[in-house]
Amino acid sequence: MSGGTARATTDPLKTQTVYLILRDQILSGEWAPGDRLPGEPTLAAGQGVSRVTVRRALAQLAEEGLIERRAGAGTFVRVDRAKVGTLITDVANAFGHLLEMGRSTDVRLIAFSYVRAPEPVRVALGLGEGAVVQRSVRVRLIDGTPFSYLTAHVPEEIGRVYSETDLAHLPLLELMERTGLRTHHARQEMTAVLAGPEVAEALGVAVGSPLVSLSRVVFGPADEGMEHLHALYRPDLYSLRMDLVRTGREGARHWSASAGADARKR
Repeated sequence: MSGGTARATTDPLKTQTVYLILRDQILSGEWAPGDRLPGEPTLAAGQGVSRVTVRRALAQLAEEGLIERRAGAGTFVRVDRAKVGTLITDVANAFGHLLEMGRSTDVRLIAFSYVRAPEPVRVALGLGEGAVVQRSVRVRLIDGTPFSYLTAHVPEEIGRVYSETDLAHLPLLELMERTGLRTHHARQEMTAVLAGPEVAEALGVAVGSPLVSLSRVVFGPADEGMEHLHALYRPDLYSLRMDLVRTGREGARHWSASAGADARKR
């Protein structure tokens, strides 16, 4: 055996597991705002891991603002962070919800430029070779907490009708329609991805955290591409909902989207 002091090591997967368990307990209300969490030895014994693993999991929770660590007093659930709500989106009323969300949440514009259209964006919008698009990256916040990371591309001629300052204060769809442009329909796809370093930092989550990924292409009345949006959402602060109604003739009835549902915030 070589000399020297042995150093405690942790399994990243175990740290992530403990972090997710504690986070779910806090967000579900098992620990109320202001409650003092059990000490590290108790948490470690309860999860069957080392104190170092627990300490690192607690550090992630503190970075998210879920807990507050007070020297000499212990670890407490943050009152303000625990009250953060969840945005519930009605999938069938996408356009109406986008405008409502733009007015009811805060936005931070972190990038704005004109670039040559990336090939997938160019094809999706139906643009010609070498087309220039306006690219913007925004982070939306609810109650001061970031919940979405939005990368939008629009054709240059559309982007020129509003300013960088406008985009930092108003929803993109509202800006376009204020100038007389009219959106008509959209195509969107949803999946799940893991947060990379840049997105994780912007959303205040750990690298590798699961995110809801939504890609949407908006078209005008003549089927012209108007916007390509790639949105990444924190699933703890954003969920997708669709209200359904039973339709069709007897023997061939099926579920259809209800047109009257509204997006809600809780």
